[in-house]
Amino acid sequence: MKLFCLLTLFFTLTIQAQFQINGIVTDSNNKPLPFATITTSDNHNTITDVDGKFTLNYLVKANHFLVSYIGFQSRTIEILDQKKFYSISLSQKTDDLKEVIISNENPALTIIKKVIANKDKNNPQKKLSSFQYKSYNKLIVTANPDSIDGRIDSSAAYKDFDKKRINIDSSDYKFKEIISKQHLFQTEKISQYQFGNHKLKETILGTKMAGFKQPIYEVIAFNLQSISIYGVKYELFETKYENPISNGAPSSYNYKLLDTVNIKGRDTYMIYFKNKQKRKSSGLEGVLYIDQENFAVAKAVMRIKGVLDISGIHEFEYVPSEKLWFQSNTTFKIVKGKNDDDIKILGGTIQFDGDVEDNFEPRKKSASDFTYLLSESNNFDIHYNTNEPIKNPALYIEIKDDASKKPEAFWNEYRKESLDLKSQKTYQLLDSISIKKRIENRLGLGRKIINGYVPIGPVDLDLKKIISFNNYEGFRLGLGGITNDRFSKNFRIEGYSAYGTKDGEFKYSLGTGVLLDKNTNTWVNGYYTDDVREIASTFFAVDKRVFKIYDPRPINISTFYKYTGWRANVQSKIVPKTEAVLELARTYVQPEFDYLFNYNGKLYSNYIMTTAMVSIVWAPFSDFMQTPTGRTESDKRFPRFTFQYTQSLPNVLENDFTFGKIDFKTEYEKNYLNGQKTSLLLQGGYAMGDVPLTHLYNTMPNNLTKETIIQRITFAGRNSFETMFFNEFFSSQYIFFQIKHGFDRIRILKKVRPSLVLVTRMAWGNMENPEQHVGPEYKTLDKGFFESGIELNKIYKGFGLGGFYRYGPNQLLKFEDNIAVKISYVLDLGL
Repeated sequence: MKLFCLLTLFFTLTIQAQFQINGIVTDSNNKPLPFATITTSDNHNTITDVDGKFTLNYLVKANHFLVSYIGFQSRTIEILDQKKFYSISLSQKTDDLKEVIISNENPALTIIKKVIANKDKNNPQKKLSSFQYKSYNKLIVTANPDSIDGRIDSSAAYKDFDKKRINIDSSDYKFKEIISKQHLFQTEKISQYQFGNHKLKETILGTKMAGFKQPIYEVIAFNLQSISIYGVKYELFETKYENPISNGAPSSYNYKLLDTVNIKGRDTYMIYFKNKQKRKSSGLEGVLYIDQENFAVAKAVMRIKGVLDISGIHEFEYVPSEKLWFQSNTTFKIVKGKNDDDIKILGGTIQFDGDVEDNFEPRKKSASDFTYLLSESNNFDIHYNTNEPIKNPALYIEIKDDASKKPEAFWNEYRKESLDLKSQKTYQLLDSISIKKRIENRLGLGRKIINGYVPIGPVDLDLKKIISFNNYEGFRLGLGGITNDRFSKNFRIEGYSAYGTKDGEFKYSLGTGVLLDKNTNTWVNGYYTDDVREIASTFFAVDKRVFKIYDPRPINISTFYKYTGWRANVQSKIVPKTEAVLELARTYVQPEFDYLFNYNGKLYSNYIMTTAMVSIVWAPFSDFMQTPTGRTESDKRFPRFTFQYTQSLPNVLENDFTFGKIDFKTEYEKNYLNGQKTSLLLQGGYAMGDVPLTHLYNTMPNNLTKETIIQRITFAGRNSFETMFFNEFFSSQYIFFQIKHGFDRIRILKKVRPSLVLVTRMAWGNMENPEQHVGPEYKTLDKGFFESGIELNKIYKGFGLGGFYRYGPNQLLKFEDNIAVKISYVLDLGL
């Protein structure tokens, strides 16, 4: 959701010129010199990128700049008023740089090893017991108007002297006119960072977002770059890379000593690093400035160049009293990179130039090619070893209730410098545009649609309830919804009604809830329901609602039970990094298939269950954000654990049976830098006592009982056994394990790029007291069930194909009966 919001803003908002000079540094053979040092006459530093290119802010005081590179003669370049681009060629020195060589190995690698060995002495989060500071951040999406052609004309055509037909579009001119007056997007925030007990917390004191009265919290929580330079992983644009100074980094990176540079009065080594992989966009690269005395990082430039060109810069101040470099400024910039395909994001197309080949004419750049995102943070009011207690340390981010309501005096107090006229106009114009075009409302609408709702006045219509299909009800037609904030922020009503065209029955549910505590999202709810449910299925009360345009597995289900009753629960996030539901329910159950439950010699065709249940999900490694509207998981990490316990209540409200159920699952996902992904799922259940078949376990089968493979072709489920037939196995105890490994998309044709996924599933189970279940024939999983398969997802327009094979003790006699072919569909939003 955070990525959805930020990319939407970055690529779809099309609205002080920043005077700059640009250039390229090359050698005598016209080959670019990456990471050459550019130093202005007023002592500002920058470096060239991997292509030797640089951008330098045009400062009034600066009249020249110095270009230096290891092994080359330095050059001083005069800044001319009208000149915007400088092509600079450096001549190679006849003498080598005097390097400090400690051994016969690469001197840069020797220095990096000393950096790694001294990390704990130089890392503020290791050396200091605590610290705190304030930070001012400004993020803009803008463009340099001087880079845009901006020819003025209508979308007309004319012929030049050579009778060539030329089409001219005025869109560039309009874009340049807009971008000269304002930014496309702008946001500011003032934060207080506190570190103690090995935890870092950000409290946002003030936040301001152009065009929005209520800030988009997902954008605020978006992690553009790592706060610390010393972590095992370094993060850029919510993608983690191996840190070039991690313990294992020397095996993954090449290092080169470029130069020696003075920073803040201290001598530093300038070391270039690059991932050893040869493939394009293989990983992180950049420059580290290493203090020659204590081998601390005095400055860092991190970069990824691919479809997006992303860079993160960390600057530090040396603190003599602590003998420590402490971070003072960070800069993050993202511009469009190069790719040979256009990219679709939320229905819009972004064009990129590919690598130029023979007889290939690049397209004319559009205005959006010059758009970039820039985020700058300045730290101040820094205190060391304060030992001040941190309130709610389990929270990673906390946004104060009045953060978006701060007066202008507050911002003037904390801004490093006053807003220029262009930034002031950005707030004024975007606020008026937002009101006129109802941008804030439309973004809120998009957020709700992604979650499966459409707001109609004070009610959000539930898209999941409109239509579905299964083999028992046929087409299930319905209407449902829940009241929203326009109705009340502290009270809600929800419900639905549905009709099955095959079973000819109406179903309905009605519920209400009252908010007890906004900060912990604590609600008390009550429901009454008359509906049907798949037999022996497992539902975790804390599982997040997942909206799908279609839910494939239920299409094939034909065995249900009817349930009627009420339930009351309390749901809360009061315990850090958890969400819990405590529920009391009374349900009348009637199996809608040939089944009787034998309990103490009496056969039950229907029964009453009165139960108490507690369900909790624990995400110990995730980051959580407290906003004025409640607590949310800002960064979902793995593993995460879900536990649920259900206990019947004997002699309470006519309860018929005494039993207990324990259910659990553990999820883990790992994303690799090369686009691959591994996911693991371990799930199990244990039913104790007298439990009817309706409430036992079927381990998610998804195969039809048909003669041929073609007849059994259906849609694949997410975590279901594709070769296991419906109602083939039942268990009172089971354990299920699944491993999936997805590879990066394979290019077959330009528009055919399937994603290859390897899947293996296995389960073991047992059935206690099988004599209690009268009617259906079934098998048990004592010897285990095994299947493996290959999925080719997103072959074309989101559709894919998969094949699965059943093997092991429960393999069937006919080879073809062990094979299942399934269709998959993945809705691709371009994220």
